[in-house]
Amino acid sequence: MKKTILLTISLFSISLIHAQQERVITTAVPFLSVSADARAAGMGDMGVATSADAFSQQWNPAKYAFSIDKQGVSVSYTPYLTGLANDISLGQFTYYNKISDRSAFAASLRYFGFGDIELRQTGEIDENFPIVAPNEFALDGSYSLKLSEKFSMAVGARFIRSNLKVATGPGDATAANSFAVDIAGFYQSEEIAYNKFNGRWRAGFNIQNLGPKISYDNDDISTNFLPANLKLGGGFDFILDDYNKLGVTIEASKLLVPTPKVGYNNGAYSGSDMNGDGTVDETDYNLANNEYRRTSWVSGVFKSFGDAPNGFSEELKEVIYSAGAEYSYQEAFAMRLGYHHENMAKSGLRYFTLGAGFKYSAVKIDVSYLFSASKIPNPLENTLRFSLTFNFGDKYEEY
Repeated sequence: MKKTILLTISLFSISLIHAQQERVITTAVPFLSVSADARAAGMGDMGVATSADAFSQQWNPAKYAFSIDKQGVSVSYTPYLTGLANDISLGQFTYYNKISDRSAFAASLRYFGFGDIELRQTGEIDENFPIVAPNEFALDGSYSLKLSEKFSMAVGARFIRSNLKVATGPGDATAANSFAVDIAGFYQSEEIAYNKFNGRWRAGFNIQNLGPKISYDNDDISTNFLPANLKLGGGFDFILDDYNKLGVTIEASKLLVPTPKVGYNNGAYSGSDMNGDGTVDETDYNLANNEYRRTSWVSGVFKSFGDAPNGFSEELKEVIYSAGAEYSYQEAFAMRLGYHHENMAKSGLRYFTLGAGFKYSAVKIDVSYLFSASKIPNPLENTLRFSLTFNFGDKYEEY
């Protein structure tokens, strides 16, 4: 049996809906784009401009500089593709420390396990099939600093390891490694008095996963882009009184990865005629795919803003939108809802989310649930996500 890279498993697990879409952008290590914490998941998978929490590392590490608690530890667990298997999951551990009123550092470990996979070949009768356990993980670190009372920035670094290749012989299966950096910013206004309530504005951005492509075979054809992306968001907190607060947030994001020149839709190829024979077929698809994979990651970031074959209208289709709301009572109980929207021509993921949070003393528990709003299956549909946070140490005043 010819054993090949299990990258297709990884792509399938996060892009189940891509098979019948045109010119869909796929990347390596897509687990980096999955919401690990239940708070963000309950608001439509967003977090770049929400208020600071222990899980800010994934969304916008610049928010840590505005944290009220000095230190925090969080863990999360997300079952994945529960309709296919019961041992695929995403877990994350995060620690942050606000070392002064103006700065903070954080670190996190994210692990995506595919469970045990039994390797078989059609017709084999031997019951001693080899078993592999593909997995991926990312180790992050970040530092955030307030540049003013209302604005902070952060830089983050990430080591990524993807162990998805199956051995064809002794010692020939090695994990693919890469690294990436993030650049983020966060704005939070002072509390403003309006006629019937007080309020606070929030805004944030994050340029994530900027780094070299991943290669499993050490050549320029088998390389895959990291899920580099740009997130922008804004929100407003309605501070109704000392006990009740309602926060609303909107967010937009776009992959900083070039658009493939040829797509595949319902059994037909579409896109550019690469060899000039007047038709678009499998040969053109292979030529375009090879050219696409040879594109450097730096060049890909700049091309991603204007390389869609159908021009600006197709570029807009690659933008992902989310909207969410969070009601909290005395910071002890929270209810959340959200909506996530992706264009049908690209991925088609559209879904509603619900969430809740409960806090007692220094311990906080969050849960979330997802409802699909399209006919395209979602790998997280009907899945409960859980997060647990411990905050401790001194408290900082929120101006």
